[in-house]
Amino acid sequence: MDDTNELLAVRRGKIERLRELGVDPFGQVFPGVLTTGRILEEFAEGKTVRCAGRVIAHRDMGKSHFLHLQDEDGKLQIYVQTKALAEREQEIFKLVDLGDFIGADGTLFVTRTGEKSVKVGALTFLSKALKPLPGKWHGLQDVEQRYRQRYLDLISNPESRQTLLLRSRIVEDARRFFQEKNFLEVETPMMQTVPGGAAAQPFVTHHNALNMGLFLRIAPELYLKRLLVGGFGKVFELNRNFRNEGISRKHNPEFTMLEAYWAYADYEAMADLVEELIARLAEKFCGGTVLRHGEKVIDLTRPWPRKKYRDCITEAAGSDWFTISAGERRARAAQLGVELAPGLEDFEVTNQVYEKLVEAKTMNPLFVTHLPRELVPLAKQNADDDSVVDVYELVINGQEISPGYSELNDPIVQRQRLEHQAGEETQKLDEDFLAAMEHGMPPAGGLGLGIDRLVILLTGAESIRDVILFPLMKPKG
Repeated sequence: MDDTNELLAVRRGKIERLRELGVDPFGQVFPGVLTTGRILEEFAEGKTVRCAGRVIAHRDMGKSHFLHLQDEDGKLQIYVQTKALAEREQEIFKLVDLGDFIGADGTLFVTRTGEKSVKVGALTFLSKALKPLPGKWHGLQDVEQRYRQRYLDLISNPESRQTLLLRSRIVEDARRFFQEKNFLEVETPMMQTVPGGAAAQPFVTHHNALNMGLFLRIAPELYLKRLLVGGFGKVFELNRNFRNEGISRKHNPEFTMLEAYWAYADYEAMADLVEELIARLAEKFCGGTVLRHGEKVIDLTRPWPRKKYRDCITEAAGSDWFTISAGERRARAAQLGVELAPGLEDFEVTNQVYEKLVEAKTMNPLFVTHLPRELVPLAKQNADDDSVVDVYELVINGQEISPGYSELNDPIVQRQRLEHQAGEETQKLDEDFLAAMEHGMPPAGGLGLGIDRLVILLTGAESIRDVILFPLMKPKG
């Protein structure tokens, strides 16, 4: 019998012994528990408390035992003198393993080493763990296993648990921010007959009862704009989007976006809004607007600069970039170390230069404005230069965090742009969206905010997988 099977057999034997003692190894109710955070925050020696959690450490000193219980707030030490327990509880305590859940009633005290602890008067067994926890000193180090078995990662790696708890609080405060600004939170369809709102490869599914193909949404934009047509002036949605594309340190096929639309506003108002939000989140959760992640320093101090796309390109690739020929642009891009796929249109060549030489190298916040209209078919053309649109791309930490538009509300121009984007596949046009626009959509500003990338920024995480509870993984075998 190998070690794993032997351990499993031993723990199964303890389950049977618990049942002999009249204890359900998996079914105890234990109301009135205080979290570790609350116990430590409201600590007073001699106070009676009830606590519970997973046993993650056990120091056996004969008749005295020190254990650490872990919950969502962290860990708490409990002190057990076996002679202080009832005889039946002593028998139960002998059956406790690392990984088990137990509850304790006791009084608060401070040990000689200064650790706030609970002196246990009564002990309750709550749930048995059949398998052992990761190594005591090293935790769960295998990166792939941490993503596949996130529950073990959360148990054994406090840094991971803190990052993912912080994500929830960041999302909660972002939601509160928009509610305080009188935006209405809404929900729009995640299954759509026509995928729209972005240029991306969708996931395809099928509805059996209606015998029709459907797509998981790549963006909620076109439905949120329908609500502007319907008379809602300020709307936002925290949503899951799905794109059937590559996986990388910055990309997961399923990801979270916040999108907001504001009637009678423009892209500059949306830039102000997202700047205020991110600075607020940094101050609240990072202690200030200067972020230090190892050797990297990112300064979010307001106001954030704004620079036109064209100026960014000429600074990075030469002041004559837009006057030389398309062929010369390709040649210079290669000289600058920018790899180009065959068949790219000229504006795409320029955008590759932007992504590699501007976006990837920009650490502090920068609003890049007035992008070429070919890149953003849902944005309003600039009044003074119809070759560009009134948009921003907010770049921080070497990646786009948020796009924002003055939204295109001309249904005639919108149809032309979508037809150009679709090429010969005109069946991809969302005719219902175009019909909605033809009923009249107010001028508006809109923004998107990548929640996963925002959390990476605020926590210093290395990968998008570190800020998603359950990132997509290829099955083993």
